[in-house]
Amino acid sequence: MSKGRVVVAMSGGVDSSVAALLLQQQGYEVVGVTMRLWTLERPNVRVGRTCCSIEDVDDARRVCQMLGVRHYFQNFEREFQEHVVDYFVREYDRGRTPHPCLACNDKIKFDFLLRRSMFLDADFIATGHYARVRNDGERYRLLTGIDGSKDQSYVLFMLGQSELSRLLLPVGEYPKSEIRSIASDAGLLVADKPDSQEICFIPNNDYREFVADRTRSRPGDFVDSSGNVIGKHEGIQHFTIGQRRGLGLPGNTGEPIYVTRIVAEANQVVLGPRHELDQLRLWASRVNYVSGFAPVGPMQVTAKIRYKSMHAAATLTPGDGAAELKFDSPQRAVTPGQAVVFYDGEEVVGGGIIETTPPADAAPKEGQVHDGLQRHHTARV
Repeated sequence: MSKGRVVVAMSGGVDSSVAALLLQQQGYEVVGVTMRLWTLERPNVRVGRTCCSIEDVDDARRVCQMLGVRHYFQNFEREFQEHVVDYFVREYDRGRTPHPCLACNDKIKFDFLLRRSMFLDADFIATGHYARVRNDGERYRLLTGIDGSKDQSYVLFMLGQSELSRLLLPVGEYPKSEIRSIASDAGLLVADKPDSQEICFIPNNDYREFVADRTRSRPGDFVDSSGNVIGKHEGIQHFTIGQRRGLGLPGNTGEPIYVTRIVAEANQVVLGPRHELDQLRLWASRVNYVSGFAPVGPMQVTAKIRYKSMHAAATLTPGDGAAELKFDSPQRAVTPGQAVVFYDGEEVVGGGIIETTPPADAAPKEGQVHDGLQRHHTARV
């Protein structure tokens, strides 16, 4: 007897392919769906290992044929442009550094795809993310993946109880090496396929050129931490916190200098020595708590300020749609626009978007989209 129908988001890679295989073996009725998100604007440009290509779509279709399951191809290009690409460009134009995978997961994979799955009478959706979902009888918990080196719980912090109740993450229970072995043993054609490494809509990962083509340069000043002008820049959208190369300053300034802050309202890029990148505190806006409820007071957590960063001990103090985080030790290159994710051991408590000053406004109201990311409130307890 089937455990239910599950729509598997299939990118054509090994992780989503094995997710489909594992769920089929576990007794689910699997339906594969591949999303068309982006068409390369300049097809003559040589690209690296991205996703969303015609070859990837064909790989997903062929895996579904091998498994004997239905495969659908659905076009989400308009939604992807609006909620991911436009958001990405807009944030850089504001002097911030967005994480496009957050917007893609939030709006495309766990909103539009979830809604489309209802038309297929699906009980669940599944992806190839390295994370885990548990139901302890009272609520659903989002946990890190078994393979710490591949853990992707960071990009799932925006999920709430409603989404987790319908989400299956089978590959999060295995190390990556075992996922490839499972694929190889099953004869899947993608068993040795390289992982995608780049932003899927940017050829060769050259985000500066991509953003420059879609924004208007507004030259301004490089300044030091005291406000002294030390040079000119071509636009704040070309820079990110912690950047050292490509500053365009003449000569050797002696001590290495970095982008330590971007002051959008003054059109200034602040430069300074490495130690000026260190911070003990940050704020988060658009905060989501996976349980649906904020902690009642300050809470000891570990936090990650970027996808590949280490967990750092901190004190989380919740506010009205925002949060303050004080670290036990300084964190380097805290970057507005990136996500900060809070953990209690292996459990994701929640997360938000990094700010270096207290957010002026509370989080969006129920269902309101704010700059490409949406906060989820629904709790199932």
